[in-house]
Amino acid sequence: MKRYTIDDLARLVDHTNLHADATREDMERLCKEAVSYHFRMVAINSAQAKLCSGLLAGTDVHTGAAIGFPLGQTSIATKVFETEDALTNGANEIDYVVNLTEVKAGNWDYVKEEMSSVVDACRKAGAPSKVIFENCLLEDGEKIGLCEIASEVLPTFVKTSTGFSTGGATVDDVRLMREHVDPRVKVKAAGGIRTADAFLAMVAAGAERIGCSAGIPIIEELKRRLAASGEDAFEL
Repeated sequence: MKRYTIDDLARLVDHTNLHADATREDMERLCKEAVSYHFRMVAINSAQAKLCSGLLAGTDVHTGAAIGFPLGQTSIATKVFETEDALTNGANEIDYVVNLTEVKAGNWDYVKEEMSSVVDACRKAGAPSKVIFENCLLEDGEKIGLCEIASEVLPTFVKTSTGFSTGGATVDDVRLMREHVDPRVKVKAAGGIRTADAFLAMVAAGAERIGCSAGIPIIEELKRRLAASGEDAFEL
């Protein structure tokens, strides 16, 4: 069991807006909210990296760029270029989507080369890296295979989902990933996490980062629960 204050829980949140029609005003609002609630990061498409990193300058909120998003169907060279371009433009965390065609083909050498290439680009820049599995489209054996490669490559996180496919994070998947990936690699849950109960369940299952667009109502609900209980932290 570990104790989490409200700020501890807020610092797990990657505050997310990955919609194609997001406006500059939406990005400004996202960044202001992230600073106000002391979230860890804003999760945005890579084209917004320069804008958001500028808006967040002087704060401890990171700019996280999504790479190969949401399908993962670009070449290794393209993903590396997009990663480096986002980092050059101010991103300081990277979430990239694996090539599921190669996962489904059992082409683990390709998957490892892709993961190593993106993670190495992040390491050179001192930026955390997150590998998005898209678990709703995978069998458990494929998820475990990805965890085994991640245990060799050592990205900062493995991540459940994009939130743009047929399903999102599940407690079972968080547990499976935590069980099968090297302890040095953290787990991020993302996709469909909209309630305080779901949020707490993901953390209790082993998630050390939560990607969601509902971070504000979730944190407000958690504040109310602590106030009602008279406690100053949750034990999970």
